[in-house]
Amino acid sequence: MTVGAISGNAMEVLRKRYLAKNENGEIIESVEQMFRRVAEAVAAADRNYDARADVAALAEQFYAFMTELSFLPNSPTLMNAGRPLGQLSACFVLPVEDSMEGIFDALKYAALIHKSGGGTGFSFSRLRQKGATVRSTGGVASGPISFMKVFNMATEAVKQGGTRRGANMGILRVDHPDIEEFIHCKNDNRDITNFNISVGITDAFMQAVEQQREYELIDPKTGVAVGRLDARTVFNDIVEAAWHNGEPGVIFLDRLNRDNPLPGLIESTNPCGEQPLLPYESCNLGSVNLLAMLKQSHGRYEVDYDKLRDTVRLAVHFLDNVIDVNNHPLPVIAETTKAGRKIGLGVMGFADLLLRLGLPYDSEEARVLGEGLMAFINEEGHAMSRELALARGAFPLFQESSYRDGAPLRNATVTTIAPTGTISMIAGASSGIEPVFAYAYVRKVLDNTSLTEVNPVLVDVLQRRGLHSRELMEKIAAAGSLSHLPDIPEEIRRVFLSAHDISPIAHVKMQAAFQRHTDNAVSKTVNFSASAAIEDVAEVYCLAYAEGCKGVTIYRDGSRDAQVLNIGNPDTPAPPLQPPVQQPIFPRPRPEITQGFTERVKIGCGNLYITVNYDENGICEVFTSTGKAGGCPSQSEATARLVSIALRSGISTQEIYDQLKGIRCPSTIRQQGLHCTSCPDAIAKILAKVSAYISDGVVTAALPSEKGRPDDRNALPHLIRYCPECGAKTEHEGGCVVCRNCGFSRCG
Repeated sequence: MTVGAISGNAMEVLRKRYLAKNENGEIIESVEQMFRRVAEAVAAADRNYDARADVAALAEQFYAFMTELSFLPNSPTLMNAGRPLGQLSACFVLPVEDSMEGIFDALKYAALIHKSGGGTGFSFSRLRQKGATVRSTGGVASGPISFMKVFNMATEAVKQGGTRRGANMGILRVDHPDIEEFIHCKNDNRDITNFNISVGITDAFMQAVEQQREYELIDPKTGVAVGRLDARTVFNDIVEAAWHNGEPGVIFLDRLNRDNPLPGLIESTNPCGEQPLLPYESCNLGSVNLLAMLKQSHGRYEVDYDKLRDTVRLAVHFLDNVIDVNNHPLPVIAETTKAGRKIGLGVMGFADLLLRLGLPYDSEEARVLGEGLMAFINEEGHAMSRELALARGAFPLFQESSYRDGAPLRNATVTTIAPTGTISMIAGASSGIEPVFAYAYVRKVLDNTSLTEVNPVLVDVLQRRGLHSRELMEKIAAAGSLSHLPDIPEEIRRVFLSAHDISPIAHVKMQAAFQRHTDNAVSKTVNFSASAAIEDVAEVYCLAYAEGCKGVTIYRDGSRDAQVLNIGNPDTPAPPLQPPVQQPIFPRPRPEITQGFTERVKIGCGNLYITVNYDENGICEVFTSTGKAGGCPSQSEATARLVSIALRSGISTQEIYDQLKGIRCPSTIRQQGLHCTSCPDAIAKILAKVSAYISDGVVTAALPSEKGRPDDRNALPHLIRYCPECGAKTEHEGGCVVCRNCGFSRCG
C-alpha cells in the first residue's frame, strides 16, 4: 500500500520534521516506512494483554488508516515511535510548589520534557504573592511573575528534540493577589516569549463581574483574603490586554474541575489550552480526518458514518496502546498517566467537509452537523474504551473516579479537539475545527517565479462550474478571500468563507457546539478584524462562558504588527505568476550601487567575514574575507562568487541555502550563537538571515545583532506573524500558528 494524496508541500514538511535521519542529517526512511515504523511499534502493545495477539494484523490496520490519511497521531508519535527516544506525548502539566526546591524541580522536569519534544503547562497560583514574608529566611517573596521569567529563560536554552524550543502555558488564578501584574506581564511582545498565558477564571469571579461588585484576593499560602478588587475593572483589564496583542486568554477553572473525572484538582492545561491535566499527567492526541469520512451518493457528498465508526474505534485502540509503548520522560509522569490513561481523540478537516457538503461555516446547519459529528465520535470512542476495559481492565483510578457507578472504562477521557498544525498539512485537510484561513496563496519558487497554491475543494468546484483559471486564482490569492470577488457566483462565495469572513460570535458558537460532546476542551482561535473594538472582545469572553466553553483564545488581526521581524508588506497584493526562467540563463549585471550587511562568523580556522549585498531586485552578491588566522580564502571566495552569479541568475536564496547548509569541514568548532560547520554553511546561514529581512528587494527592518533580537522561531505560536523559516505570513488557528508555505508549526 502506498501513501495517497500527499502534496509536494506536505512531503517537504515530512522531510524536514518527521522522517528519520542519520547522524549526518540524511533522510533514511520513506513516508511509507515512517508509517510502518509507527504502526508496528504501537501495535506491539497488544502483547501486554495477550501473548498470542495477532500484532502483525493490527499493525496492518494501523498502517492502512494512517497511509489513507484517515487518522494521524500527534507529532511526537510520528517522529519518535519505534525510535530510540520513544517519547510519544505532546502534552504535560507540571506542578509548581511554593518552595525553592519545588520551583526548581519543576524547572528541571520541564527541561527534560522539552528536550524530548513535549510542551508543558504550569499553574503559578500556588506561589505566594510579591512582597509576602518568607519565614525561613526573613526575606520577601518575589512573586510568580519573576519565576515565570526564570522558566522562560530556561526554555530558551533547551531545544525540543534538538529541533525547536519548548512551548509553555502559564496560568494564574484570578483571585491571586498578583493578578494585575500577571494580566499585563506580556503587554510588551518581547517579554516572556516562550509562554502562552491564561487567567484562571472562577464562577465566583464571573458572578461578581455580572453583579458589578468586588471580589476577594486570596493569599495562596494561608488561604486568607488579603485584599479586594472590582471584578468589572479586572475583567476589562483582561479584555483590553487581549485586544492589544491576544493575551491573556481565559480558562474557566471551575468548569474544568466539574468535568474532571479523577480525584485531584485541575490547575492548568497544555500550551494550547485543549488538554486540562492533573499535575504530572500527560496525554496522547490524535485526529480523525473528516474529509476522508465522506462518500458520494447520487452525485452528492454525505458523511460515511460506518467508516467514521470504524476509524474512531481503531483510533481509540491505537491511542490506548500508545500509553503502554510510550517512553515517558519521568517515572512520576508514567505512573500518573497510566493511573488515568487519558487519551484525546479529535478531528481535522471539518471546514473542508462543510465545503463538500455545501454548508457555510457560520450557518446553523453547520453547527448542528458539527455537534452531531462530535456526539457520534464521543459516543463511539467511549464504547470502544468500554470494550477495551473488558479485555484489559479499567483505568486504575476507576473506582475513585466519577465513572465508578457505571460500566468500566479503559480511559478517563477519550476526546479532545487539538490544533492539528502540521499533521493537517500532511493529511491535506483544514486544521482542527477551524474555518479555512485562506483559499489561495502565492508560494515563491524562484526569485522571479511564483506558484499559486489553492484549496483543492475550491479548485474542484470551480473546475466543475467551468470557472477555473490562472487569472482567477491570482485574484483570490491577492484578495485573501472570495467574499468580494464578483467573478465568482454568490452561491459559491456564501459557502467558501475564510476565517475573517466569519463573525467572532459564529466562531464561539461553533467552538461551543463541539465542546458539548468533548471530554476535555476545544482549541480554537476566535479571529477578529483589525478594526474590532474592545467591547467586541468582551462580548466573546462572556459568550464563551455562557455557552459552556472551557476557555477562549482570540486574535485580532494586526495586533502583533509592531514586532522586530516584519517581512514584506502584508497589504501588498501577491505578485502575479511569472513563467519559469528558460534556458539559457544570463545573469543580470551587477548594479553600480548596492547596500548590505557584513557579519563576522567564527569557523574552525578563525574568523570569516561575510558580506551580503542587495539592490531593488533582491540579494545580488556575497563577498567573503578571512581573518589573520588564515583558513581557505580561495575556496570561500569561489563559493561566494558562485552564489553571487546564481542569485543574479534567478536562483532562489532558499535553493542556495538548501545546497550549502550542513556542509562539514574537519576544522569545524562548537560555539555559542551561530554554529557553522564550514565556510559554505556559514555563507548559507548569513544569506538566509539577510533574506529574512528582505521581501521583493525592500528591507523592512534593520538587521539587528544576533544577541539582541528576539527570534520568531523561538516564540510561542501567537507571537509569530511571519514565518521564521520562509518569511510567509502565518495563520492563527486552533490557539496555534502554522505556515502553509513551508510547513513551520509550533503545535504538531
